[in-house]
Amino acid sequence: MSPASRAYTTARQPPAARPREPAAIEARIRVRLTPRAGRDEIAGWREGVLRARVTAPPVEGRANAALERLLAGALGLPPSAVRVASGARGRDKTVRIAGASREDVMRRLGSDSHAAG
Repeated sequence: MSPASRAYTTARQPPAARPREPAAIEARIRVRLTPRAGRDEIAGWREGVLRARVTAPPVEGRANAALERLLAGALGLPPSAVRVASGARGRDKTVRIAGASREDVMRRLGSDSHAAG
């Protein structure tokens, strides 16, 4: 067998199986955001949607960044753990929260009887 063909056959070997990492804890919540509010605050739950207000304008992602910081602070998580997953250009958003289960998020932010759905 020539060295070139030997290199080809070893390059085609399947990768060694890696041990699987445990699944990361992650929650997704629905948020209705009001930009340009008088103050940054979490206004509570209504029909399963968290209401939040931020002073930042909805320009160049500033309101989304303010929402991420607000939620991270309220949950005691680093700002990098909270990201707007969808709805970046609208008021209704889905927010991904890494490092906390949905139950943890509901407990820390308070919840109404409809929020679990």
